[in-house]
Amino acid sequence: MNALLSADDVSKAYGGVEALDGVSLSIHEGEVFALIGPNGAGKTTLVRTLTGTVEPSAGSISVFGEAPEAVDSDRLGVLPQSFSPPGRLTARELLEYYAGLYDAPLDPEEVLATVGLGDAGDTWYENLSGGQQRRVCLGSALVNDPDLLFLDEPTTGIDPAGRRTVAERVETLAAGGTTVLLTTHDMAEAETLADRVGLLADGELVATGTPEELLDEYGGESRLEIDLDAEAETVVSMLEESGFDAKPTRRGVDVHGIAPTEIGRVVDVLETEGLAYTALTWREPTLEDVYMTLAGDEESGLQGDDVRSRKAPAAGGDA
Repeated sequence: MNALLSADDVSKAYGGVEALDGVSLSIHEGEVFALIGPNGAGKTTLVRTLTGTVEPSAGSISVFGEAPEAVDSDRLGVLPQSFSPPGRLTARELLEYYAGLYDAPLDPEEVLATVGLGDAGDTWYENLSGGQQRRVCLGSALVNDPDLLFLDEPTTGIDPAGRRTVAERVETLAAGGTTVLLTTHDMAEAETLADRVGLLADGELVATGTPEELLDEYGGESRLEIDLDAEAETVVSMLEESGFDAKPTRRGVDVHGIAPTEIGRVVDVLETEGLAYTALTWREPTLEDVYMTLAGDEESGLQGDDVRSRKAPAAGGDA
């Protein structure tokens, strides 16, 4: 199957600092591809190179078999991370304006309803809540009914109900053949929506695969989390003597590689030894575990101004 979008060994430097370092990926028609990674990892820079708004320093990009800047704008929808339309236009007026830029747009009223703003069309943009403003911005990226949709942090500032609306819309678009690339910090969102996930760290694409593949390779084992009143080291010692792989945590103790059917044995050890606990929680690995395995060091070591000074992108947003 030919890729609808492909990047081959793409790099981008700002002032001698590599924001992207040899990124290669391919995305196929109707696929939802989620790009995750720490702030400053290069996600927004990658989106900008793929949409043709930033020229890579090296490597090549193909979108619909063409260079990104040559693609008919009617075929692309782009929701930037930072987007500030005029505040003294209503939600309806904004969508009508953006609809007027295309040859065969969707009905703005339909788009308002799609993003959950059917009752807010007459409200000035500046008077909408932050989540509602973000939904209007999403609508502006949908109004041309694109074949390829780029969503850079689409649910930032949106409440849970709004997130559900966005998720449902993305699923509907993909089912209809639209290809979607989204960046997100919400691991549950990526795990739920994406056919495949790519993790970008320090400008490099360090892992790509379906959520299931990434979980199998990097997620680690299931675990039982024990909240304790007792001393963690004592509990660890007792559980290890009974053959469990136990490790102390801030909260208490984690027992690794344990099946649900074995929880009763752990409880028996605790009760036999008179070791008090306040909660037991069994957890399977999630995409967040994958994220912390692959990007945890960068996430904890690069924060705020440290990220910006290292990456220093030319425009605002996540590097």
